[in-house]
Amino acid sequence: MIPFADPSTGEQLAPVDDTLESDGGGRYPIVDGIARFVETESYAAGFGLEWTLHSETQLDSRTGRTVSRQRLERCIGASVSSLRGLRILEVGCGAGRFTELLVAGGALVHAIDLSRAVDVNRANIGPAPNYRVAQADLLAAPFPDGSFDYVICLGVLQHTPSPEESIRALWRKLRLGGTLVVDHYTWSLSRATKLDSLLRPIIKRLPPPAAKSITDFLVRIFFPLHWAVRNSRPTIGGVPLLQMMLSRVSPASWNYRVSPHLPKHYHYESSRLDTFDHLADRYKRLRTRGQIRKALASLGAVEIEVWKGGNGIEARCRKPAPPSSASASIVRGSSTHAGTSTPGSTTAPEDARSGARVSATERQHRRRPFACRGCRD
Repeated sequence: MIPFADPSTGEQLAPVDDTLESDGGGRYPIVDGIARFVETESYAAGFGLEWTLHSETQLDSRTGRTVSRQRLERCIGASVSSLRGLRILEVGCGAGRFTELLVAGGALVHAIDLSRAVDVNRANIGPAPNYRVAQADLLAAPFPDGSFDYVICLGVLQHTPSPEESIRALWRKLRLGGTLVVDHYTWSLSRATKLDSLLRPIIKRLPPPAAKSITDFLVRIFFPLHWAVRNSRPTIGGVPLLQMMLSRVSPASWNYRVSPHLPKHYHYESSRLDTFDHLADRYKRLRTRGQIRKALASLGAVEIEVWKGGNGIEARCRKPAPPSSASASIVRGSSTHAGTSTPGSTTAPEDARSGARVSATERQHRRRPFACRGCRD
């Protein structure tokens, strides 16, 4: 496991009683077994409340679903088991929907979150020799630069003040030859035609407990209506017409089609979580596929793959390996260094419009309809 480093100086930190200390005088408290590198939750306070109240709602291990696994493996382009023994930085770990999969798969998982969700994450994961968690800002992650084989940041960037600055911070933690995996909200017709956009400017300014009370009230009102028309006819593209009409005016999030086999109480809790997440987040940035590609390319990334999926845009890329080790490989699955493909892709032809390298995986995603609408953060 990679030791903690002082976010300010980069000096290695060592445990001293209930603190982490550096030779240069840096001191950070350890509270309830978790290193704390921030004094407040800042703009992420709402997420701390969200994951505290909905600590198990999105865990595959609790729901019997595989939605989190499918999303994670789609984004990394390989099975979770292929990450065994690799050093992973998971940024914005929340309650642990992806953390539990990475830890169980044998990866060396270093998880951080700006909010108190780290307490829930630790409670859900439990003690494990290949896992550590810390409360920290992604702009100052408490690890040496260039340390990780993978940096994974899903459901996070759109909620930060500057997604581009956040991407640059993630990139610094990636080792040469390592892989960066991210996603981001994007524009859609659905976002532009729903009336809930009128509520969000009001709700997001409230203290998180007050905002949660309001969104729970809205779910109590509108969820029974969604449930009543869930299988009604006629349908358009498999979606009940009444459901489509209701979704235009209802502020309650509704993702029934993702897991129609699960019981009513699961969908109710999922709606409570997603509605709060959707209406109370401080920042909700939107980016196009081209903007994400441009941000990654500006870092010097190679093997950039960007596609529509999940909550909007998903992407992965690799930090070039030094020329002297171009033929070396990270020991995992079929992944290799410069000049070869990332997991799940083949050698990328050039995009006729931009000259950029575009993999077979991305071409497949470009043809794929907009994916899972129930992958909320």
